[in-house]
Amino acid sequence: MPIKYLAPLAAVLPALFCLAASAQTARPAPLHAWAPQPVKPAPFTAPNKPLKRLADILARHKGKSDWAETEVLTRDYVGQYISMGPGQKTKTMFWADDRVFWWVQSGQMKVSIEGQEPFIAGKGFLVQVPYRIPYAMETVGNEPAVRFEIRAAGEVPSYPAAETPTPVKGWKFVDTIYTGRGKYDEINKPYLDFEKDVVQGGAKGGGFVRDDHTWANVIRAPGVPTPSPSSWGHFHENFAEFWVVMEGKLEFLIEGEPLIRAEVGDIVFAPEERWHRALSAGSGMGTRLAITPRPPSLHYYQPGASLGD
Repeated sequence: MPIKYLAPLAAVLPALFCLAASAQTARPAPLHAWAPQPVKPAPFTAPNKPLKRLADILARHKGKSDWAETEVLTRDYVGQYISMGPGQKTKTMFWADDRVFWWVQSGQMKVSIEGQEPFIAGKGFLVQVPYRIPYAMETVGNEPAVRFEIRAAGEVPSYPAAETPTPVKGWKFVDTIYTGRGKYDEINKPYLDFEKDVVQGGAKGGGFVRDDHTWANVIRAPGVPTPSPSSWGHFHENFAEFWVVMEGKLEFLIEGEPLIRAEVGDIVFAPEERWHRALSAGSGMGTRLAITPRPPSLHYYQPGASLGD
């Protein structure tokens, strides 16, 4: 190529590379569709409610160290607040085909997961265990360890051969052999120390659990003014979404319900096909753990809305 053409080409190439890079990273243009919604919004079927306040949950079990209460129950998940008193421990168990994960609301627990070094999970920790990997936990310290635990609905735990199963009404445990286990990867890690790694360390939130069944997403953002009630957010087909507030204050708008203001430990639930939005509120940072099935799950937005709200 003649030298006289090289200088102009050298000037143009960086711009071309930038255009190519932006084309690769740009979000695709939104598509339009007629999305189905039931004429009568999906109900809040017990035990599900728009808002369950942690303060009310704890008050119902005042004076008790060992208790469990189901807060969420869907086709996909059961979500329970569980308290274990000082010195209490679980049996070693595992789940056949799905991860189990939990958020530590208060206290401390020693978590033992086969193949991992045992660790102490304190307030704010997120912990997960892949399918078919045995694990156990034990409360350490002088106060109960309280966790919000999410696992697949309808599953009964399995136990290693050396353990004695806990009886479950209507079920029996039979001697078997099996192969194959789940694993950790770049997204799915044994734990996240939210206070140390995110709040103090400046790490981003993002996916904590992501596999073919579950998407548990840590969403952290500064508070914003309350949008107009006509800003509906989005909705999902065929499944509910729910959240646990991990930090600060949040506002939720769920179709058919008044504006919800939630604080740390509160559980918020949106039935399938109902419009909903979730935003941090107040002057500080707000964080929620959003739980949905079947990633990447479809979000239907209002035409003209900012995708991602």
